[in-house]
Amino acid sequence: MQGRKWVAIVIVAITTVAAGILMFFSSPKAYATGPGAEYFTNTPLVTQDGKTVRFFDDLIKGKSVVINFIYTECGDSCPLETAKLAQVQRLLNGRVGKDIFFYSISIDPEHDTPQTLKAYAKKFHAGPGWYFLTGKKENIELIRRKLGQGATEGQNQLTDHAASFIIGDEPSGQWMRDTSLDDSNYIATMVTDWLSSWKKHKPGESYMQATRADAPNTDQGAYLFKSRCSACHTVGGGDSIGPDLRGVTTVREKDWLSRFIQAPNKMLAAKDPIATALFKKYNRVSMPNLRLSPVDADALIKYIKTASSANEAELTPSANRDAAANSGATRNR
Repeated sequence: MQGRKWVAIVIVAITTVAAGILMFFSSPKAYATGPGAEYFTNTPLVTQDGKTVRFFDDLIKGKSVVINFIYTECGDSCPLETAKLAQVQRLLNGRVGKDIFFYSISIDPEHDTPQTLKAYAKKFHAGPGWYFLTGKKENIELIRRKLGQGATEGQNQLTDHAASFIIGDEPSGQWMRDTSLDDSNYIATMVTDWLSSWKKHKPGESYMQATRADAPNTDQGAYLFKSRCSACHTVGGGDSIGPDLRGVTTVREKDWLSRFIQAPNKMLAAKDPIATALFKKYNRVSMPNLRLSPVDADALIKYIKTASSANEAELTPSANRDAAANSGATRNR
């Protein structure tokens, strides 16, 4: 490190606890006072409200940020990424727009106008402080390269984009990349505590006192639901971006569920009546094709069935007691 010269970002990979690869970016001390705009660029972008902003000066400088790249017609990872960020925004409890900012940048600017992005944001219940951005194709590709998210030679710029977030704090120069498949609680913790070097971290309970949600889970179906499905669905918690799945295994055939879990886009394209009705009912949000196998689908169906039964038992304890009492009365006669 010499003088105030800008030094290229160094990436160090470490394995995350949940899944995927976590990428740390470190930068020199000179970065805090150095010409950050020279690296990140001040290329103009346009928000979902039609306002033109400069990438570094208006969006990055002095802020903690979460950045991802999407396009609204994506049928793969983009809906999951957006739903996961919506989940993280709720967990941050009003901090987004105050000391943390979310930026979703379209990589298909020809289609994704500000109006299109605004409608997309509404579908996923995006709150204040979360900006959906578009602009000239060459400007967006420049930003992707600067953040290490550009398509490599021979890749399709749309379909081969990375399914990950960039999390950073400009004042401290701390940057990291995390997979969109990570647990939303983990992402929220990294956004808040890691970016502040754990200065604001509140110690939790001991491992012995950890809740079931915090403790490690070896059930494949439970893990898949939490990492792939919980951003859009609940089992007994009511409708979200997608439908509440409590009891779905009793009203849908297992074969249909398995096929839909594995390739929802293909069933929608084939005009399957149930898939089409669900698409229309839930704001025309496409369920992403997450490339799950038949084994994954079976594990998810089994988990949903078990969780539905457990939820039913919790919701109707008095009914269960009455049934038990009636059963006892019958035996006593």
